[in-house]
Amino acid sequence: MDYANNDGQDIASICLLAGKIILQNGGETYRVEDTMVRIAEAYGVANAYSYVTPTGIIFALDGAAQSTRLVRISERSTNLKKVTLVNDISRRICQGSLQRHEAYKQLQDIEQAKDDYPAWLKVLVAAVASGCFLIMFRGSWNDFLPVALASGIGFLCLLTLHRIMPITFFASFLSAVISGSLAVLMVWLGIGHNLDKIIIGSIMPLVPGLHITNAVRDLMAGHLVSGLSKGAEAFLIAFAIGAGIAFVLSVYP
Repeated sequence: MDYANNDGQDIASICLLAGKIILQNGGETYRVEDTMVRIAEAYGVANAYSYVTPTGIIFALDGAAQSTRLVRISERSTNLKKVTLVNDISRRICQGSLQRHEAYKQLQDIEQAKDDYPAWLKVLVAAVASGCFLIMFRGSWNDFLPVALASGIGFLCLLTLHRIMPITFFASFLSAVISGSLAVLMVWLGIGHNLDKIIIGSIMPLVPGLHITNAVRDLMAGHLVSGLSKGAEAFLIAFAIGAGIAFVLSVYP
C-alpha cells in the first residue's frame, strides 16, 4: 500500500517522537516498539516496522517513500510520568479521538516539559527511603538519622556528578565512596552503631533497580540485544557501587 509522502512523514514523526520519549525516560524496549506500531496502525498504516535498542530507534512504514528514519538516543533518565503521558496519548490515538497534528503537538509539549522533581525533593525522598530500608533490614531506629544523612549526601553527590560527568560508572563509584565514608565517620563518632546496616541502607538509592527490571522484562519479551545491554549496564553500576564501598572499608578498617 502506498502512502502520500507527507502523510507518511507525519505518521513516522509521531511514532518516532513517542518512542523517543518513552525510551529516554525509562520505558522498556518492547513498550517502545509496541507503542510505535500501534500508533501507525491507528493512522491506517498496516505494515510498520521498528527496531529499538537502548541507544537508537529505527522505524519504517511499508510502502512509503523515504519513510525509514533513525533516531539516536544519547541521554536517558527516569521519568515515568512522561512514559505514562505518552501511553495515554497512544491509547487516545488508537481510540480515534486524537488527530495527527494534535498528537504531535501534545508529544512535543511532553518532551519539552520541565516537570522533573526538584533536587532537594529527590534527596529528601532518598534519605527517608534509606531509613526505611534500614528498618526493613532489621536495623535499629537509633541508626535512622545516620543512614538518612549518609544516603542524602551521597545521592546529592550522584545528582551533581551526573551533570558534571556523563559516565555513570564513575558517578556511582564516587557516590558510594562518599556514602560509605560518611557511614564509617558517623559510627566512629558514636552517632551510628551498626556499620553494616547503615552502609546497606545508604546505598539503596544508588542501586539500578529500574535497569535490572527493564533488562529482565526485555529478555522475557524476546528482545535479547536490549535485555543484555541493559543488564550489562546495571551490572556495571552495581559493580561500581560495590567497588566504592570496598574501597572505603579497605581504607577505614
